[in-house]
Amino acid sequence: MLRFACVLIPSLVLGLLLGLRFPQLPARLAAPLVRWGIPLSLVGLLLRSGMGRELLVAGGMAAVVNVAGLLLLLGWPPLRRSIPHGGLQLGAVVGNTGYFGIPVAVALLPPGSLGFSISYDLVGTLITWSVGPLLVQGLAFDARRALAVLWRSPACKGLAIALLLHLSPWGNELGRWLWWPSQLLLLVALSVVGMRLGVSLGQGVPLAPGEVGPLGWALAFKLLAMPLLMLALTRLIPLPLAVRDAVVLQAAAPTAVSALLLAEAAGRDADRTAHLVLATTLLALVTVPLWWGLLANLPTG
Repeated sequence: MLRFACVLIPSLVLGLLLGLRFPQLPARLAAPLVRWGIPLSLVGLLLRSGMGRELLVAGGMAAVVNVAGLLLLLGWPPLRRSIPHGGLQLGAVVGNTGYFGIPVAVALLPPGSLGFSISYDLVGTLITWSVGPLLVQGLAFDARRALAVLWRSPACKGLAIALLLHLSPWGNELGRWLWWPSQLLLLVALSVVGMRLGVSLGQGVPLAPGEVGPLGWALAFKLLAMPLLMLALTRLIPLPLAVRDAVVLQAAAPTAVSALLLAEAAGRDADRTAHLVLATTLLALVTVPLWWGLLANLPTG
């Protein structure tokens, strides 16, 4: 966790300073990150970790819990009224498994668990970039539109390229070459969070009193309800401890930067989502170790 904090804080501070000085910068960076940065990061991640069938279990559990979280937020009237904004609804479900969850897995879990964490991240990425644009823009949901957005999503592009490269003779070598650029792009995305906050501070747009309630509900849902849903699912399905610990810690990750990128690109809920990303990221430095301690003390039977 200390190693991760040494990367998190400088990136956020640098982004904050850049956002104060260049308020148009985050909007300009969001589009190329969505179009090119996410696919390249996904390719590097996949080629480095491998694409074995044994990761399907973790990916399936990620799909179940993320979809269940969205259905709760959109289908249960009390929750929908408590978190009425699309950006906050997306941020309350999708986790920052890329630059937060996976480093946490490296720090806390055995090496064999990294693949399960990456599988969770891939499924979460697919859900984010397929459902996320519809949710943030407030569009009506239908199967045809969701499939169209999924087909055009950066995650599908990244998966297609990674699969082709994985099957080629140069897959392993390319994975080594792309790993560091993919990490750099994640740091750039993290800096965009700081830039967005810098723009908000520079424009004098603090969080309005009426926004505190929805933000608090979204924060509690992301850091408490999502890992609790995953933990409940792991109690119903017999799983190795390595899989259980990996998927619960990924579910406990803070709000994904991609939620902010989508809100920024759509021009809606960017300030609210930026506050949620920052608040959940800072609090996750406390809540994730607490979840890890709970997992370590749970009975195995």
